[in-house]
Amino acid sequence: MLGKIEELRLISQCVLFDDRNAFGVLVEEYQVGIRRFLLNLTMGDVLLSEDLAQETFIKAYLNIRSFKGISKFKTWLYRIAYNEFYDWTRKRKEERLDETIQIDEPIDSVNSADAQIDVMNCMKSLNDTERSVVTLFYLDDCQLKKICEITGMPEGTVKSHLSRAKAKMAKVLKY
Repeated sequence: MLGKIEELRLISQCVLFDDRNAFGVLVEEYQVGIRRFLLNLTMGDVLLSEDLAQETFIKAYLNIRSFKGISKFKTWLYRIAYNEFYDWTRKRKEERLDETIQIDEPIDSVNSADAQIDVMNCMKSLNDTERSVVTLFYLDDCQLKKICEITGMPEGTVKSHLSRAKAKMAKVLKY
């Protein structure tokens, strides 16, 4: 885990000297979290999440000079990943306006595989915004303030999405 000073040193090297090796260290530090975040947003689509993660790091590299240090570098990266996912979602909706997600009947949980199926069914019941907020809050252990920074939503809106998401997931699990 990079310390704040080491992280700032690497960012400075990227900005001042266009040091790709320094950026490579930053990628290695954050790629697992970004890929996991995107994998959850894409409902387990490994290829799509890998593509979005790659686009996230490309955009981060190209725009690293715009990083002001107001938030943590990790938060800035998650915001880019979040935007990449929503850009992809918007393009997909434009291409296929009538596509809907079918929710499978949840299966009684008896082992971890069944539990994963239940979680996936719950996540399928959520819209993209709710899924993003749930992923950040429960799976990435982000605090509300950080979720607000990443999504650009006010805290009350984030809380509303979390509440609605919990109600939807509870409804799916009741069947």
